[in-house]
Amino acid sequence: MSLLKGTKVTWLGHATVLVETAAGLTLLIDPFLQHNPSYPKDYVLPEKIDYVLLTHGHMDHTADAVPVAQKHGATIVGIYELTSYLTGKGAEKTIGMNLGGTVALPGVDVTMVEAKHTSSIQEGDQIVYLGEAAGLVLTIADGPVVYHAGDTAVFSDMKLIQALYKPELAILPIGGHFTMGPREAVLAVEYLQPKQILPVHWGTFPPLKGTPEQLASLLPDGSIVARVKPGQSL
Repeated sequence: MSLLKGTKVTWLGHATVLVETAAGLTLLIDPFLQHNPSYPKDYVLPEKIDYVLLTHGHMDHTADAVPVAQKHGATIVGIYELTSYLTGKGAEKTIGMNLGGTVALPGVDVTMVEAKHTSSIQEGDQIVYLGEAAGLVLTIADGPVVYHAGDTAVFSDMKLIQALYKPELAILPIGGHFTMGPREAVLAVEYLQPKQILPVHWGTFPPLKGTPEQLASLLPDGSIVARVKPGQSL
């Protein structure tokens, strides 16, 4: 049986990831589509998207959250301040949660864990605070444990994520500049001990210089680094 046990994970460029479970639940994480230069322009989202999951409020993670939720009838899940803000922007169904909490979706427990980053959006000349940045652990019934780290620096409490949830697939930012780069991601892998890594948040914009090849070259076993292009699936 494969690592993902029937779950399909599709990278859609930048930090946007589509997770489709074997039981038929569809979750879209950090939707950044229309203005994402690395989004595969010929890719068509599934008609059924059950939940939109958000790690934090920056526009390159939330730009399409409300339009996607409205079009597909999805519920947006994120930290309380962010979901409250998006309700004011037209989101009809939201679930607000907070760090350390778990929301039980049909066949998937979504746990919000710490990340080291900021979370805000700019409106005119004002910066609007949108709660803490977070990572998300998806514990899929009869499937894998998937950890989307969001935007983050490496931090030693990733050891707690490993001890509590034992993620098999770690979706890690590696571009650098705004998040950890390959050198720091090596330590994150040591802390998390995943069986496979999906590198994200790289190559979208010029400052994001880290690559999967750099990460793989620094690891004892570089074969655990997935080499996929936007639109391709694990």
